Amino acid sequence: MILGIGSDLCNIDRIAGVLERHGDRFRRRVFTETELALAARRRHEAATLAKRWAAKEACSKALGTGLAMGISWRDMAVRNLATGQPTMALTGWAAERLTAMTPAGHRAHVHVTLTDDHPWAQAFVVIEALPDRVNGTG
Repeated sequence: MILGIGSDLCNIDRIAGVLERHGDRFRRRVFTETELALAARRRHEAATLAKRWAAKEACSKALGTGLAMGISWRDMAVRNLATGQPTMALTGWAAERLTAMTPAGHRAHVHVTLTDDHPWAQAFVVIEALPDRVNGTG
């Protein structure tokens, strides 16, 4: 069952401007070390970070909170599997909210997809509740 859906569209040039004006202060406030390390290796740091910004916004919407209810930017972290597929790791208040919205007997799975086409970065997040047991087996 679907617990939440969120999407966000972010202007890459806007993120590039914020990076120019606020630099590391902005980076440390919004992104995890893993996200920053990936962006530093990429040719277009601003596009990489804009996609992650959009994913965090989309995730907060899927959690039903937006960013106004105590959720921290760094409580939502985009990571990539070895295949390159993005995933979302939640900690802190975001993880607590995910636990609270997940029905008993289910586990939550956060799906995320990212794309960019300059000047836009976009993310979609779907939170799904999957049964702990299928057909009586665990």
